[in-house]
Amino acid sequence: VQLQACGGGLVQAGGSLRLACAASGRGFSGYGVGWFRQAPGQGSRFMTAISGSGHQTYYEDFVKGRFTISRDNAKNTAYLQMDKLKPEDTAVYYCAAREDRDYATYKYWGQGTLVTVSS
Repeated sequence: VQLQACGGGLVQAGGSLRLACAASGRGFSGYGVGWFRQAPGQGSRFMTAISGSGHQTYYEDFVKGRFTISRDNAKNTAYLQMDKLKPEDTAVYYCAAREDRDYATYKYWGQGTLVTVSS
């Protein structure tokens, strides 16, 4: 599966953005999707994930209540709705996919989309 993330941009603090992760290839519903981000000068950080069916989601504490992950398997697309954005959310955001089974690793990565939050 190939992934392409889009939807990044410049937004003021307190604003919202919705990122999309479009997948090509077959069997998208058989892959869990995760979102990661990498802030300037820092390593990659996992934020949230969704199961292949969309029925299960997981959030790290630092995005819980502000970010929402979802997917539309009919459109082969996953989304990350980001609300109440803060300047510290400035980063390159990546989506990744893994086989929807226990212990699978993220093998497929999108190219990243830059989100800049101004104060």
